[in-house]
Order: sequence, then C-alpha cells, then structure tokens
Amino acid sequence: MTIYIAFLRGINVGGHNKIKMQELRNLLTNMGLDKVNTYIQSGNIVFQSDENAEQLQHQIEQEIRNYFGFSVTVILRTVTELEQIINNCPYPVNLLLEGESVHLSLLAKEPSKEGINHLLDFKSEREECYIKGKEVYLYLRQGVRNSKLSSQLQKLDVPATARNWKTIKKLETMVKAMK
Repeated sequence: MTIYIAFLRGINVGGHNKIKMQELRNLLTNMGLDKVNTYIQSGNIVFQSDENAEQLQHQIEQEIRNYFGFSVTVILRTVTELEQIINNCPYPVNLLLEGESVHLSLLAKEPSKEGINHLLDFKSEREECYIKGKEVYLYLRQGVRNSKLSSQLQKLDVPATARNWKTIKKLETMVKAMK
C-alpha cells in the first residue's frame, strides 16, 4: 500500500468550510482508506491506499462535497514525494532567527513559465522563493502576515495550499510512524 498525505485547501478558516477532523477521518475510513490520521484542523491527512493519486484526489473531493456540502481542493503527495520535498528545501529551517519562517505551497500542477517569472519578480532581501516542480518554498524573514511574495501565489493560476515548515515536519514524523 502507498502512504499518502492529503492537504485540504481552505477548511476551518474564519468560520467557513467547517470540517471536524473526527468526521473527516470517519468519512475517509468509510471510503476504504487505511490508517487514516489527521493533524491539526487545517486539513492534513495521512493514510494508506492501493488507489492511484489522481483517482483518490477526485474521490476525496467528491466525498467531501457530498457529505459536507461544499467543494474543497485536495492536493495529494506520496510519502516518497514528501521526502523529496523535505530534502529539496534550500532554506536553513533549523537555523531560523526570530521572526523568520519557511512555508511550502503545494501546487496541483506545475505552474507556467509566466507564472514563475511573475512570482520571482517579488523576491527581495526580506523574502525569497524557490520553485521546484509542484512546490514553492518561501523563506520569509519578517513572517507571512505582510508578505508580498506569498500573496502573489494565487497569480500562478494553479490550485494550491500552503503549510508552514513545522506542519511539514510533523507530517513527516507521522508517516515515519506509519511505515
């Protein structure tokens, strides 16, 4: 069986698209997914399945729409992809100074060259990004709240969801425990 990590976009934010994690775990378990586990309320799910990623993504999105009554973008990565994501991070995640942070935007597909160039135009001394395939790494020296670079991610015109590095590392720990 393949270990997958599902990242749900835009749930439990500002009182919108509310999903209780226990209900989500039950829904996914009833779909036939194995060892379903969630991390925090923002929609991070680790599970096992024999299905392929594309089929699973559509099935999870449809089940959430049918059960909860709203649409959510689901972005899937395998455990191997998660390991590559962590290994590819070019920023000093273990040496961050106060106020600095690293975030990861997970994209549904690779962005266009125009989108990449647009995003790179917003790099500065305070904010950097590194784009590798379907991931955008952000190194923010003054946090994400007022980041001009992170606010440009939507202009890539690719469905995406972002997580801080602490969440990525916690998910890594969860999948290692599952192996």
